[in-house]
Amino acid sequence: MAAPHDDDEDEKPLDPAVENVRRKLVRFIVINLGILFIALMAVVVALVYRATQVGEERSGPVSELPVPENGMIEADIVLPRGARVVGHSLSGGIVSLHVELGGGGQEIHLYDMSDGQQVGRFTLREAQ
Repeated sequence: MAAPHDDDEDEKPLDPAVENVRRKLVRFIVINLGILFIALMAVVVALVYRATQVGEERSGPVSELPVPENGMIEADIVLPRGARVVGHSLSGGIVSLHVELGGGGQEIHLYDMSDGQQVGRFTLREAQ
C-alpha cells in the first residue's frame, strides 16, 4: 500500500531568497502584460480609426476638369516679358509655375485649369 501523502510538505514556506525572486518574477510578468495590453489597444484603435476614414470623401480644392469633346484642354498662360519657367507642378485642377523674371526676380504663378484664369501670384524675395 502506498504511503499517505503529507500535506505539510506542499505548504512549507519558501526560502526568503526564493520568495524574493518569485515576487520579482510575478511583478515583471504583470508589468509586461500591462504594456502588451496597452500596445494591443493602440493597434485596435488605429485600425478602427483607419477603417472609419477610408469611406469618407476628402474635402479640398480638388476640382474635376471639364474635358472638351475633342479631349484636349487648351488655354493661354501669359507670363511677363523676359520670364522663363524654371519648374512646374500640378495639383488637382491647379497648375503652379515657378518663373524666373527677366530682371532676376522669381515668382510663383497659380492657374486654375478649369477656366484658364490666374488665381494667384507669389513673389519670392530674401528676408530683410
